[in-house]
Amino acid sequence: MRSKPEIQSELFLLRWRAGDRAGLEGLMQTWERRLFYYLRRTLSSEEDSWDVLQEVWLRVWQHAGEVKSPKCLPAWLYRIAHNTAVSHLRRQRRYQETLESAPAPPEEGAAAFTAEDAERIHAGLDRLPLPFREVLVLFFLEEFSQAEIAEILGIPAGTVKSRLFYAKQALRGELDKEAL
Repeated sequence: MRSKPEIQSELFLLRWRAGDRAGLEGLMQTWERRLFYYLRRTLSSEEDSWDVLQEVWLRVWQHAGEVKSPKCLPAWLYRIAHNTAVSHLRRQRRYQETLESAPAPPEEGAAAFTAEDAERIHAGLDRLPLPFREVLVLFFLEEFSQAEIAEILGIPAGTVKSRLFYAKQALRGELDKEAL
């Protein structure tokens, strides 16, 4: 069963496509916080996140006709957010450095973390390379499936699965370092 926000988003999209400006405003109100959260975990600063979010909404406005169906809206929005964030990082020449600096996974037996440690987890996420942060945020916090993440990031599903594995290990390593 679909959630109320999903149904509302589909209605807002349909209204917007029909020429009702309030439809776009409704989409923005519904999705702004979630997209900002994703961008904040992807980019290094809050200011960059707000700037990129503005670019995201501009691209959404320009390409609204490209949404295949209203049910695809969440993945489509996150795909635009991802692409816009990557473009931003490339402009600043940080994206390539981030990919190259991905740490090796920590050894087996790393300590587990709990949901109550939200601040520590967010701090740990901020220290991870972009590819790891993205898959963890999309999978655990935004609750996208591995197939949806693959579509959003434009990578094979197997790569998503691999990144999730190594990202969890890297996050555990960061949390263990912090605990020392």
